[in-house]
Amino acid sequence: MDDTERQGPAMGAFLHLRGNALSKGDPVALPLVQSSMYHLPGEPETFSNYGRVHNATWVALEHALEHLEAAPCRIFPSGMGAISAALFATLKAGQRLLIPGDGYYVTRLLSDRYLRQLGVEVVERPTAEFAAGGFAGFDVVFLETPSNPGLDLIDLAAVAGAVRAAGGITICDNTTMTPLGQRPLDLGIDMVVASDTKAMGGHSDLLMGHVATRNSDLLQAVDDWRRISGAIPGPHEAWLLHRGLETLEVRYDRMCASAEVLAPRLAQHPVVRALRYPGLPTDPAHNLARGQMRRFGFLMSLTLENADKAERFINTCPLLRPATSFGGVHSSAERRIRWGDAVDPGFVRLSIGCEPVEELWQALKTSLDGVV
Repeated sequence: MDDTERQGPAMGAFLHLRGNALSKGDPVALPLVQSSMYHLPGEPETFSNYGRVHNATWVALEHALEHLEAAPCRIFPSGMGAISAALFATLKAGQRLLIPGDGYYVTRLLSDRYLRQLGVEVVERPTAEFAAGGFAGFDVVFLETPSNPGLDLIDLAAVAGAVRAAGGITICDNTTMTPLGQRPLDLGIDMVVASDTKAMGGHSDLLMGHVATRNSDLLQAVDDWRRISGAIPGPHEAWLLHRGLETLEVRYDRMCASAEVLAPRLAQHPVVRALRYPGLPTDPAHNLARGQMRRFGFLMSLTLENADKAERFINTCPLLRPATSFGGVHSSAERRIRWGDAVDPGFVRLSIGCEPVEELWQALKTSLDGVV
């Protein structure tokens, strides 16, 4: 990624995005608009008219997300709500969809149980071999990089160019990286989806997702899907996410910096049989990560000898929350095989939070030492 692409959004301007548009006496903090009805005498024209269609808190949040993505955005009540909108708005019976076979498992469930039953042909490929076989004949190509939970990478620019040349569109799940760590739209991807439940919100207290695209036709299709399907977020959740975004850069920087310190130490611990982290020079995806990512992220995977040792590591560490999901201020970990991922029983997905790094290291090391 060149210097222009690495710059990303101006976060100082982001923090004052709302403030610089205020009038005298306006509240600095974003108001929470909790209403399903609007005063609407006469013709509706362009006024807010109904809570499924308009909400001022949504508008402010989407404006903030648009600054981060440098693209128009639409918000949804969860990450899967955003993924569903992107797929249902772009696919129809008889078309072909390519997805990662080792990506987020609920995306695979959605594709298999619903899209396939509606006449969409679904093809799966492993992330590490995603470009093998080319992209001719695929109407939509859905990517996830780094993959969740294996942390394999896909060359976004190469795939975006190849898919566009073949007449398809690309959708990238950027949940693990956020727009501060990776910018798929700048690399040619048509549409980005993300679960803002994770690092974007950052406090493990909301469900939210968003779709971003610079293609006006795709944006209109997603907008129509939300309005007609009713897949809308609550205004309170939108307010919480807006507040969380104001500390995103600080939290994300701390999490990524700590992960870069911890990864080589964890890799050298005798209990750890294998560790994946794109920031390690020895990681098979490291060179690609250096080229297309602004940061190496806060997620890593480590494999212990068996499930029992993995559980003991997770459950005896006082600075780890044994929980699904990731990206919160609290470090968390879980064995992903319990959700059906094709991983080793001792495979642990580790999400680094905002704890002081040396204190966190001592806690992790002590727990690992205890399972030798």
